[in-house]
Amino acid sequence: MISGLLDVYQTYIAMKNLIKTALFLGAISLSVTSFAQKKDTIKVNPDPAIKKTAKTIGNKTAETAAKGAAKVTDKTYASKVGPQGQTIYIDKNSKYYYINSKGNKIYVSKGLLKNKPAK
Repeated sequence: MISGLLDVYQTYIAMKNLIKTALFLGAISLSVTSFAQKKDTIKVNPDPAIKKTAKTIGNKTAETAAKGAAKVTDKTYASKVGPQGQTIYIDKNSKYYYINSKGNKIYVSKGLLKNKPAK
């Protein structure tokens, strides 16, 4: 009888120590990750040519994505073009726009649109 109680007590103490150890390791891991995130990073100034090329590629990507989205969601005005010959789209509110080289929608009035040149 006493040995049975002794076994239960030893198991209780072992579990208690196991829980304390697990909580301690959890606290340590949280503090280590918070220290890891506070480290300063070295800021490298890239070459201006690389910056310019990256910006150009980003603009072209934005333009292509915006044009693709416009072709899917909005109507294309087949008989008119923009001030510099851009494709004109008509949105759900019947407003006319074209996509510029940076991928932005530029809204234009119907009076600024030109007839599409014959091919």
